[in-house]
Amino acid sequence: MKKKMPFPLSKEKSFYDSLNDWIGDTLYDDLTEKGFECRDEQIFMAFQIEQSLKDKKVLFAEAGVGTGKTIAYLLPAIAYARYTGKPALISCADETLINQLVKQDGDIRKISEALDLDIDVRLAKARDQYLCLKRLEEANNTIDDDYMDIVQDSLPEFVHGNASLQSIRPYGERSDYPELSDEQWKSVNFHPIQQCEACDVRNRCGQTIHRNHYREAVEIIICSHDFYMEHIWTKDSRKRQGQLPLLPEVSMIVFDEGHLLEYSAQRALTYEVQSSTLLKLLERIMVDGIRDKTLQLMENLIETHDAFFKLLDEYADTTINERKAIEKAPELLGIGKDAVKFSNALLEEFVFDAELYIIPEYDLKIVEEYLDQYIFSMELFTSENDAVDWLEDRGGETTLVIMPRLVTDILREKLFSSKTPIVFSSATLSIGEDFSYLADGLGIQDFLSFSVDSPFDYDEVMEVFATDVEQGGKAQQVLELLEDDKQTLILFKSEYAMNQFKAQVPVAWAGRIAFEGERELSSIVRDFQEQKVSVLCSYHLWEGLDIPQDALTRVIIHDLPFPPADPLFDARRKHATDPFREVDLPFMLLRLRQGAGRLIRTSADSGTIHLLLEGDEQAMKSEIEGVFPVKMKMTV
Repeated sequence: MKKKMPFPLSKEKSFYDSLNDWIGDTLYDDLTEKGFECRDEQIFMAFQIEQSLKDKKVLFAEAGVGTGKTIAYLLPAIAYARYTGKPALISCADETLINQLVKQDGDIRKISEALDLDIDVRLAKARDQYLCLKRLEEANNTIDDDYMDIVQDSLPEFVHGNASLQSIRPYGERSDYPELSDEQWKSVNFHPIQQCEACDVRNRCGQTIHRNHYREAVEIIICSHDFYMEHIWTKDSRKRQGQLPLLPEVSMIVFDEGHLLEYSAQRALTYEVQSSTLLKLLERIMVDGIRDKTLQLMENLIETHDAFFKLLDEYADTTINERKAIEKAPELLGIGKDAVKFSNALLEEFVFDAELYIIPEYDLKIVEEYLDQYIFSMELFTSENDAVDWLEDRGGETTLVIMPRLVTDILREKLFSSKTPIVFSSATLSIGEDFSYLADGLGIQDFLSFSVDSPFDYDEVMEVFATDVEQGGKAQQVLELLEDDKQTLILFKSEYAMNQFKAQVPVAWAGRIAFEGERELSSIVRDFQEQKVSVLCSYHLWEGLDIPQDALTRVIIHDLPFPPADPLFDARRKHATDPFREVDLPFMLLRLRQGAGRLIRTSADSGTIHLLLEGDEQAMKSEIEGVFPVKMKMTV
């Protein structure tokens, strides 16, 4: 059902003229009277978004910290959704950003109350953010730990069939279990091998209930970039299978922290083959009474698959990169082709096994679907094509990752060729107001753009120190800085770099320092904001963290955030005339600007940024000085 427009429409004016007038009246008068600050930069941004809606184009909206970007895009989004009768979609970089949007004192709640607007906001989180009842059941049989009781006790009555249909409500989000570590959560959350369509408890599943809820949205849907890209990647195949797409049709899209969309697309547009998943799945269907021929083929496939992953380890780089390049040796490719041959033969035998009803139907469906994907992935890996592939460790699981094409082509074809208005919002979308690095990486050829500075007087509230450090001396320098007990965010270029520092932190400091990954991230951030811990160490929070005033007074940049020398970035470098200037340097400068932007979030904030430089990093001072809004002070 369409909701009432926030302003009257008339035959004398177009919707866009009326929207323009309403935005001006709201920002200049209505919100100002309610105590909101009137910001020219915010008003300019809102008018530019109104123009992009009219032109139905992509808009790069680069606005500095303190502009009020969220309100600038929310006002036109709400009006456009109500006008078109289709919800507007706000896609955020991660779950932390989503929580900041919808929290009690967030911008959505503020403008809803100030303008007396009943805004219908619904969350569509990535599938791994939900509890899986099937995996919980399996984990209960294998894991003896207190956290299993916590999860079990949290389930609503209707999950066990002990309540009426009227009591059904959304449940089972990751944020409902802040005390669980990431590792514990991964034992009970949704996993891609699960076959939801064939699941006998799907109607009681929290993910299904959440999905039905947000599909009925009439105004605002908020999701993560990862989930939106999964929607784009699976939309056509789900329709062919008679399923609904993950997200409904929308009127417009806002990519908040849009400079990170490319990396979400890379994660979504890949195929994965894990070292142990195949064995675990086949063991589930090795039941009594299974035919000898089927059993023999499964044993042949398991043996071949194990040999393939042993060779992968031999032919993969021994670097510290998360993504490890693989040498395509003939021996490795030959065993990969054998695995495909045994998989195809096994699928043929399952046709006969299904008729005997010996193997549980749900388990057989999971294995068949997995083998289809396994065959496709292994054929991509072993054939001559433009695919990019690498090996990485995901939660202790050796994983072969294959990307069929660079995401540029797919995004241009499936997203940016439409007439849907799309707004990229961030403080960092350009290098010196040149948006080509981001546009080229996303396959965007026609776009509108603008840049407005932050309204803050940085000379009065920020100091930036660049410190030359001896090789291997960063940890000691950080520990010396932390002796004064200021609220400090430390940013690392990778999980590996963070863990190296963690190994050098004195045991006595354990209660003062929180590290990403120890438990659910938003709960760690909340403890930091409430000053229960004084130091937060992270390799992801270069963007999206919004902690004002004395809860954050210092940011330490442990490393210059250059991209790794891994297969994915190497593929981009191959297409560049000057790889360092076209790929590595722009990536680092954008990320560094984002990290620096964590410090000053409101006009009441102040603090220092400490940039630690060692070795080759010390030669980069002239390149990075323009990132900061104040002059760097050099120290030794």
